[in-house]
Amino acid sequence: MAASKGWLTFRDMAIDFSQEEWECLHPTEWKLYMDVMLENYSNLRSLDLADCKPHLITFLERMKKAWDVNQKKSIHPPRIETSPSRSCTKRVYWT
Repeated sequence: MAASKGWLTFRDMAIDFSQEEWECLHPTEWKLYMDVMLENYSNLRSLDLADCKPHLITFLERMKKAWDVNQKKSIHPPRIETSPSRSCTKRVYWT
């Protein structure tokens, strides 16, 4: 980013997926996305470059807590069903 453009923001670092792209992600990819986005935000905060918490971060923090709880409760990975009509449409069920 050019210096004349201003400070780096979380929006500059965030990755946005379309609904179709989200449906194609495997649960481990969701987890990686959560971890990377939360770490990016944490790094911006540590540099005092984050003036407010984006809604995405609040959402991801809640998802991470739920993910961590589910991982501790279950020794089995989530059951994933793929829709026959669209090869990448998946439904995840935590057991």
